[in-house]
Amino acid sequence: MKKVIFLMSVLVLMSCKKESEESFGKPETTNETTNEATTEVQKPEELGKEIFNGKGACVACHKPDVKLVGPSLQDIAKIYKDKNGDMVTFLKGEGEAIVDPTQYEVMKANFAITKTFSDEELKALEAYVYSNLK
Repeated sequence: MKKVIFLMSVLVLMSCKKESEESFGKPETTNETTNEATTEVQKPEELGKEIFNGKGACVACHKPDVKLVGPSLQDIAKIYKDKNGDMVTFLKGEGEAIVDPTQYEVMKANFAITKTFSDEELKALEAYVYSNLK
């Protein structure tokens, strides 16, 4: 009888284990000093990189440090910084081509994609491009 009670106690304890829930889409962490749950926030550069390599399809024409169809991200970042250009306005299809105007017609076809992005996504792309500045 003692064995049955002991076994039941062990089973009850095991079934009461604490399960953590994760908020939808964003992992939670606990601040050990205050024991408060905090949500990790994705950095703009990381979001920009996801868009660049994913739905933006920018990677098809641009590489970080090599000219492919379009200029490298390093060249784009340097020129926009030097000329104090507005990359977000350009990606909305509302600005001038300041990096390589001869490639404007090729890039113009991609405005159909970039015009659908939110301002947050466009700023994230800009942050990612600037993160390649050397």
